[in-house]
Amino acid sequence: MTLDALPPPQEALAARYGAGPAPAPGPWNETIALMLAHRSVRAYVPGPLPEGLLETLLAAGQSAATSSNMQSWSVVAVADPAQKARLAALSQDQAYVRDCALFLCFVADTSRARRLAAREGLELPSLACLETFLTAATDCAFAAQNMALAAESLGLGCCYIGALRNRPEAVAAELGLPEGAAPVFGLCIGHEDPARITAVKPRLPQSVVLHHGRYDADDADAVAAYDATLAAHGHGTGRSSKAWAARVHDRLSNPAYLNGRERLREALGALGFPLR
Repeated sequence: MTLDALPPPQEALAARYGAGPAPAPGPWNETIALMLAHRSVRAYVPGPLPEGLLETLLAAGQSAATSSNMQSWSVVAVADPAQKARLAALSQDQAYVRDCALFLCFVADTSRARRLAAREGLELPSLACLETFLTAATDCAFAAQNMALAAESLGLGCCYIGALRNRPEAVAAELGLPEGAAPVFGLCIGHEDPARITAVKPRLPQSVVLHHGRYDADDADAVAAYDATLAAHGHGTGRSSKAWAARVHDRLSNPAYLNGRERLREALGALGFPLR
């Protein structure tokens, strides 16, 4: 979606919350409108990306917050069709990994700190701690969201790929990652297929996720209402009309549904993250 096609506040909020209660419009600008218009784009058409796009997106990513300026993330950019096909095969055979113009693999990366320590003859025992991996993974998320927003502001479509964690050791081998570097997720970037444009997916009501002072767990009625909203959205778009509660149950009721990610701790240990 181009910036000049962004909807006005009331329309954008109504799309984001569907039939559920939406907040009244508050402060508003083009950046907020772009955020509310986000959609996961899973259908792409061929076409070159603008010259210098990758470097511009990376500058946007590096402008995100990073814990203690550790900058413990990296990104491997993949444009080669054959390599994208191999990564798609490792990511549940998702066609959009193959079809997008650019596939970005975000990496929790402590290997730079390891190399620094080796050069200086230092020991870094905290590299083995869970906190260190969590910091690196959140750094990836901060940077990726900046890059996705920047891409969308240029009229490009994006889709995050969590399935990059299905077979992390194989992905790490494909990307040539050193010890202390692990794939966290991927990001498809490309030109959206105009014949297969998706709608904005409604989110949970604000009353479910916003708490004032103390957590309020009384959300059964609001979640039930959201189930109906999401089901209606699915019917209207031709996608799954399964209720949100059923989706949560399907995802969490059996570790096999994680498609390999149930052994993520073991995989991360093999990649240099003991997670103590």
